[in-house]
Amino acid sequence: MGLDRGGLKTWSLLSGNKKRPSEYEILTYKLHSRNRDPDQAYEQGPDSMMNQWYRKYVRDSLLQHPDWDAFRDPDQITYRSYNAMQDAHEEYVDGVIKNHVNNEHDSKLLPEWVDKLAVYYTPLRYLMTTLQMASAYIVQMAPSSTITNCAAFQETDAFRWVSRIAFRTKQLSLTYPEHSFVTGERQQWEDNPVWQGFRELMEKALTTYDWAENLFVVNVIAARVIDQAIQQLGQAAQLQGDTLTAMLCDAQLADSERSRRWTLAWVKLALENESNVDVLAQWKAKWTPLAEQAIEAYSAGLLNSDALQEAKTNIEKFYVDAGLV
Repeated sequence: MGLDRGGLKTWSLLSGNKKRPSEYEILTYKLHSRNRDPDQAYEQGPDSMMNQWYRKYVRDSLLQHPDWDAFRDPDQITYRSYNAMQDAHEEYVDGVIKNHVNNEHDSKLLPEWVDKLAVYYTPLRYLMTTLQMASAYIVQMAPSSTITNCAAFQETDAFRWVSRIAFRTKQLSLTYPEHSFVTGERQQWEDNPVWQGFRELMEKALTTYDWAENLFVVNVIAARVIDQAIQQLGQAAQLQGDTLTAMLCDAQLADSERSRRWTLAWVKLALENESNVDVLAQWKAKWTPLAEQAIEAYSAGLLNSDALQEAKTNIEKFYVDAGLV
């Protein structure tokens, strides 16, 4: 019996495309089974806690769009391409660290800069942990698998930098055992005024359950102000002759560029629905003061007022690019 050549030659969901679907489309588009029934997203009773949660914070979100599955990652990253890309990136970071270790870099740092690293750099792993946790919530709640995909890689990026900062903290403790590296970061995070703006911002973000507001505060507000803190840290490190910290900050910011791109794409998709304009404006007004408070507290004592103004200008430019101004 001959083969029937009249059937579908691609996935049925993508059969309307005029061209062969890409690897990205096949691996990321409409993969959420919880979208089959908006009233019963999970295979439990309709009144189960999880289904009630999903209806309240996803289906009934203040931010609405008729087709969140229309979102696409501008970089079209898949699990395979992410691992290939980040394997090369990690090799680069390993090489940077190894070269500086071979040159006895840490032993040449200025004493006053070592003090600042204990305040401004090594406690950063706590901040990156909050970003990882917040990204994980987006993974769990986003109504589109293409959004989930981006959030998952963002979560992984944050975890990688938690690990890198922890590794550097241990290295610094070996060179400077008289400092509180490894043991002192929690107290810095909880008590030092430098970190209290970020603590308030991220703790409030982590208790924001509406999936869209959570994504807004994490990606539009918090992640972008974290970018500015890392940029300032890198600039200060360069001025102090700490080329290793400066290069690590640059490497971390390279990861955040992908976050910026997909965040802009998500906001622009949301703004296609005219009713979302006021919602996003309200959220921006609500969360921006906390972001400003965070960068002002972090900047104090690190660089000059010009650097703080540059950070605020960069954040405002992002809002303009997103269509939020």
